[in-house]
Amino acid sequence: MSETDLRTTPLHDRHLAAGAKMAPFAGFEMPIQYSGILDEHRAVREAAGLFDVSHMGEFRLTGPDALALAQRLVTNDVSRLDDGKALYAVLCHDAGGAVDDLLVYRLAHDDVMLVVNASNIEKDWAHVTAVAERAGLDVELTDESADTALLALQGPRAFEIFEAATGLDVSDIGSYRFVRPAPGDVFGAQRAVVSTTGYTGEAGLEIYLENEAAGRAWDALLEAGAERGLVPAGLGARDTLRLEAGFSLYGHELTDDTTPYEANLGWVVKPDAGDFVGRDALVQQKADGVPRRIVGLVVEGRGLPREGYPIVDEGGAEVGVVTSGSQSPALGAGVALGFVPNEPAYTAPGTRLGVSVRGRVLPATVTKPPFHRAS
Repeated sequence: MSETDLRTTPLHDRHLAAGAKMAPFAGFEMPIQYSGILDEHRAVREAAGLFDVSHMGEFRLTGPDALALAQRLVTNDVSRLDDGKALYAVLCHDAGGAVDDLLVYRLAHDDVMLVVNASNIEKDWAHVTAVAERAGLDVELTDESADTALLALQGPRAFEIFEAATGLDVSDIGSYRFVRPAPGDVFGAQRAVVSTTGYTGEAGLEIYLENEAAGRAWDALLEAGAERGLVPAGLGARDTLRLEAGFSLYGHELTDDTTPYEANLGWVVKPDAGDFVGRDALVQQKADGVPRRIVGLVVEGRGLPREGYPIVDEGGAEVGVVTSGSQSPALGAGVALGFVPNEPAYTAPGTRLGVSVRGRVLPATVTKPPFHRAS
């Protein structure tokens, strides 16, 4: 895709005005950093950062069978959702591989929102519509991705800043819950969802609203946070933050050829919840034994682990591969996620392995993520 074909978010002009370094990502021109990845990372850990993640996709399922279709689609148990609650899950194909990971929001008994990764919007939409057609359920599907902006306000002062900007206190609604303010009450938005979710390992909010209200929301939050340590943050810091938190990234820890069990996401697979797509294959894999698993690694010495670098045992034999890696500002060391054989000799915390970096091996210790816990 050429630069002229890239899509932009409703906040594109504000990113340029703020001097953001822009780059292609998932078909969009997105801000990678403003003041610098390290500065933005630390701001989120110590105060707050504001991210434009309007490139993400939003699908609506409406009608009497909305919940039934959601359960048919995802690995987690949708029946435990009340109105105003969300959960994390995986979309699988029939063989159990991950089509995507996503959030499921129960807006009402007949209204569900799925939030999917930007790089997978078209693929996910094809999958969701195909499953819906096969299931023959009474539900209407709408792709609202192009009409929806999404801001992520993340960090220990996020709730304080949001309340200063809106007068709305949502600090006590609980994790993975959301509110739907009345039209006009939040940044003049006619339709808004304010959710206690995020991708940084810190407390925070994700704010869904129509495109027309995105600029007002961005400006008001930055103004309210100006004396509270808030900074605009790009996708570079978002990636280092999620890696420190040990969160999977689609295309890295999860792919069409990776099952949730292999990606260490067995906790979102609920075979008793219903006959979701991929259930039988996942039940069989668990019974047969999961062949490989994602582990965390903390690396010693100079040099950074990167995606695709070999993971080796103490004898130097290649046993796995890094799926994500970077410097951890919190630890001052390189950290990585990667696949190794699902055997205690490779997965037990404290196990000594190595990462091969351009011909030399950096010693590494298997460490159970997260590498850093929230402030």
